[in-house]
Formats: sequence, C-alpha cells, structure tokens
Amino acid sequence: MNMNWNEYRKNLLKNVGSLGTEIPETLKGYQTIAESANRQGVLDQKTQELISLAVAVTTRCDGCISIHSQAALKAGAFREEIAAALAVAVSLNAGAAVVYSSHVMEAINQ
Repeated sequence: MNMNWNEYRKNLLKNVGSLGTEIPETLKGYQTIAESANRQGVLDQKTQELISLAVAVTTRCDGCISIHSQAALKAGAFREEIAAALAVAVSLNAGAAVVYSSHVMEAINQ
C-alpha cells in the first residue's frame, strides 16, 4: 500500500471537523477522554505516542497511525523506538491469536 499519509491526515482532520458540526457533544466527549489520558503526568509525551502507535496497529486504525506517527516524531521518538513499539504490537497480536486458538481447542474438546 502506498498511501500519502500527509494528505490522508489533512483529509481526516477536515472530515472530523465536519463531523464535529453534526455531532458536537459526541466529539466533545471524545476530546475529554483524549485529553484526560494526557493529564496524569506520569508518562511523558513520547511514551504516550509510542503506546498510541502500538495500539493503533493492534486496532488497525489508519487515522490513529497518521496522527500519532507525526506526533511521535514531534515528541522526539526515534525510528528505532517506534520500531520497538511496533514489535510489541506484533507480539501482542500474535499472543492474542495463541490465546484465541486455545479457545478453539477448548470448544472442539467439549
């Protein structure tokens, strides 16, 4: 896939802005949740963005990838750190497949 992530992000933000005029209270609620995750002050911005990228991969959210890739770089994340966070995402997805595979075995054993 060759996506122009800068154009995608620009379009996404425009479309979310339009959505905000249609359902302002819903988007306001989302903003409250997003902002509250950053208020604790326990994790620095770079760590939060690395976690966000790993979660974006596991949830398959292109918009999240677009936004948080740029934010991670702005927060000072290096390629190697981003790659390490992505390795965690890959590992977690593989682990989830193992867990759910055990559910299949349990189901066929019953």
